[in-house]
Amino acid sequence: MTSATAAHSDGGGNQNSSARWLFTATILVGSFLLFLVQPMVARMALPRLGGAPAVWNSAMLVYQALLLGGYAWAHWLGRFAVRQQLMLHGGLLLIAMLFLPVGLASMATPSDGDIFFFVPLLLLASVGPLLFAVSAQAPLMQRWFAMSAPGVNPYALYAASNLGSFGGLIAYPLLVEPNMSVSLQSWGWTALYALLAALVLACGLAAIKAAAGANAAATPVVSPTSPAPSWKRIALWTALSAVPSGLMLSTTTHLTTDMVAMPLMWAIPLGLYLLSFSIAFAARRWLADFFTLLAPAMLLLAGGLALLSGGSGMVMSAATSLIMLFCVAVSLHARLYSLRPENDRLTLFYLVMAVGGVMGGLFCALFAPMAFDWVYEHPILVVAAAILLPLPPLIPWADYLHLPHQWHRIISLVLAVIAASTGYWLGLAWTGQFTQPEVIGIMVIVLCGLAAIGWRLAFVTSLCALLFGFGGLDTFDISFKGDRTRSYFGVYTIREHDGQRTLSHGTTLHGTQLLGQGLNRTRTSYYGPYSGVGLAFERANRLYGNAARIGVVGLGTGTLSCYRQPGQDWTIYEIDPAMAHLARESGRFTYLSQCAPDVPIIIGDARLKLQERAPASLDLLAVDAFSSDAIPLHLLTTEAFDVYGRAVQGEGVVLVHISNRFVNLEPVLKALVSEGGWHAMLRYDMPDASDYTLARTGSIWVAMSRSQGAIDRLVAATADAPNGRGTWRVLDPNQPGRLWTDDYASVMPLLMEPDFVKWIRHRLAQ
Repeated sequence: MTSATAAHSDGGGNQNSSARWLFTATILVGSFLLFLVQPMVARMALPRLGGAPAVWNSAMLVYQALLLGGYAWAHWLGRFAVRQQLMLHGGLLLIAMLFLPVGLASMATPSDGDIFFFVPLLLLASVGPLLFAVSAQAPLMQRWFAMSAPGVNPYALYAASNLGSFGGLIAYPLLVEPNMSVSLQSWGWTALYALLAALVLACGLAAIKAAAGANAAATPVVSPTSPAPSWKRIALWTALSAVPSGLMLSTTTHLTTDMVAMPLMWAIPLGLYLLSFSIAFAARRWLADFFTLLAPAMLLLAGGLALLSGGSGMVMSAATSLIMLFCVAVSLHARLYSLRPENDRLTLFYLVMAVGGVMGGLFCALFAPMAFDWVYEHPILVVAAAILLPLPPLIPWADYLHLPHQWHRIISLVLAVIAASTGYWLGLAWTGQFTQPEVIGIMVIVLCGLAAIGWRLAFVTSLCALLFGFGGLDTFDISFKGDRTRSYFGVYTIREHDGQRTLSHGTTLHGTQLLGQGLNRTRTSYYGPYSGVGLAFERANRLYGNAARIGVVGLGTGTLSCYRQPGQDWTIYEIDPAMAHLARESGRFTYLSQCAPDVPIIIGDARLKLQERAPASLDLLAVDAFSSDAIPLHLLTTEAFDVYGRAVQGEGVVLVHISNRFVNLEPVLKALVSEGGWHAMLRYDMPDASDYTLARTGSIWVAMSRSQGAIDRLVAATADAPNGRGTWRVLDPNQPGRLWTDDYASVMPLLMEPDFVKWIRHRLAQ
C-alpha cells in the first residue's frame, strides 16, 4: 500500500467530511444571500419607482440574467487551473464589495416612457456585481468540492444550495422584514457577504491543496475528458428545468387568481419548488422515488382542475394544487438528476438548467400575459409535465395479469378513447353543480387515467379529457365571449347574474353595476351612500363648496364617479390601463360615461403622480388601491401620507379604504395618528337587508386629516346617516401598531386568522 493510498484510506474519510461541511456552509450562505437581496432591493425601489408592471418585469429580467450570467461565469472559469479560478473569482468578489452596503444608485428617474430601460440600469448599477458574484457560488463550489473530495458525489450539494435559497425566501417576510428596517437589512446583508467571501477563500485553498497532489494547481484544465452530451440530451435538460420553473409561477398565478387570494401566497409555491431540488438531488433516493411514484396520480387529480375558473376560493383545491406542484417538481428534477453528466461537465449541466429556468420564467411572466386573457399557461404546463414525467405504474396491474405485450397497446388505446369521449360529453354537459351524471363522468376519466399510468399516450389523453370536461369548456367560452381581460396586474372577468354585472380580479370583487331600468347609476359594493366615502362625497359641497376638488386613487368600475356633482373638479388615478379601458371604453360598465365622462384618468403609480400635483389642490382624496392578495406597502407609509397631505389643502380629508379579509390595517393608521400628526375617525358600514338587493356590502373607511376641525366637520355633516348602519369612531387604542415608513413596513404582524382556519379551530373545539 502506498503512502498516498494509506492516507486516503486512513484519513480520507475525515478529510472528505470536513470538506463537505465547508463547501456545504459556503453554498448555504451564498444561496441564502441571493434570495434575501432580491425582495430587499424591491422594497428599496418601490417608493422611488412605484408598482408599475414595467418596473417588476424589467427587474425580473435583470435577476434572471444575472443568475444565468453567474452560472456562465462558473462554467467559463473551468478552463483555468484552480489557483487561477480562485484569483479570478476572488477578484470579482472584491470588486463587488465596492457596491456595499446594498442600496439604490443615485440616478435621476426619467419619464414613464423610459422607465422600462431605466430600471435594469438602476438595478445593475446598484446590485449587479453583487448578484453576479453570489449567483456563481453553487456550481463553482460543487466543482471545487469535486476536486477536494475525489469519488464523492458533488451534485448532492445542490440540495444544500436550495435549502439556503428556501431559508432566504422564508426568512425575509417572516423574520427580516417584520423586525429590521431596510437600512439595517442592508448592513446585515453586508456582514453575511463578508462571511461568504471568507468561506469562498477557504474553499479555494482547500481545492488548491487537493489539486496540488495531482499536480493540477498550476496546470490549466484543457478540456473535460468525459463524452460531451448530445444536443438531444441538452434539450431534455432544458425542458426538465423549464417546466417546473414555469409550473411554479403558473401555480402561483392560478391560486391567487381563481382560488385563494391572500398575502404571501406567492412564497408557498416558490418554497416548494426550491425544496423539490433538495429532495431530487439528495444522496438518499427513497424520498425522490416516493414522490416520483406519486406524481402522475397527483398530476391527474389536481392538474385536472387547471382549467376550472370562477373565483371559487376553494381551499382544498389550492392545497391539492400545491401538493401536485411539489410532487411534479420533485419527479422532474429527479429525472434531471438521473441524467446528470460526469463531474467534469458539472458547470455545463447547471448552466443549461439556468437557461431552462429562465425560459420557464419568461414564458409565464412576459409571454403569457401578452398572449392569453386567462392563466392558460397553467394547463399548458400541466400537460407538458405529463409528457415529461416518469410514469412508473401506481399499481402494475397489467404485469399482475400477465397480459401479452401486444395487449398493452390495445388496452391503452381503449382507455384513451373512453377518457376522451367522456371528457367531450362532460364538457358539453358541465354545469358546475356536480350533478350525479357529472360526478360519474369525472370518476370514469380519473379511473381511466389512473389505470393508464405507465402508458403515456393514454395518460396524457385522460388528463386532457379531464381538463376539458372539468370546467374547461366554460373557461374557453368566457374568453370567446370577450368577457375576460388580462394585464400584468392580473385577470379581470366580467359576469352577469341576477340582474347584476360584476368585475372580479380573481377572487376579489372590483365593482358591481345593476342592470335594471333606472338602476345603472346605483352606488354598489363598498361605495354605498352610507359608507365612509359615500357620506363624505355626497356632502362634499356642504363641506367645501360647489367647486369641491376631489381625487380618487383606484378606479375599479368607476362606481365612485356617480357621486360627482356639477361644478366639482375630479381626478382619478389608476395604475392599470386595462382597468381604465374596462371602466370607460369597453361599454360594459357605464358609471363613468353617465356620471363623469370628462373626468381625467391619470395612468401610473398614484404616489408618484400625486407628487407631481400642485400643493393644496384637493379637498377630498379617496385611496382605494388595496386588493386582498396584495397590499401596496408604499401607499401606506408615512412618506406616502406626506404626499397625500401635500396634495390636499390644510382642511382637506384623506379617505382610506381598509376592508380586507386577511390584513388588519387599522393599527398602521393608528400609528400615523399617534406619531405622524394626523387625526382620524373610522366608519364600519354594516349592511342591512335592503343592501343585498342593491349589491352593497359592508366596508371600512378611515377619514384622516391634518386638521381635527376638518374631521369634526365631516362627522357633523354626516350625522343624519342612520345609526343602525354604523357610526364614526376613533381608531382602537388597543390595537397599537408600528409606524410604516419607506424604511420599514411589514404585513406579517397584521395578518388576521383566515375564515377557514377559524372554522377548523371551531370544529376541533367541538
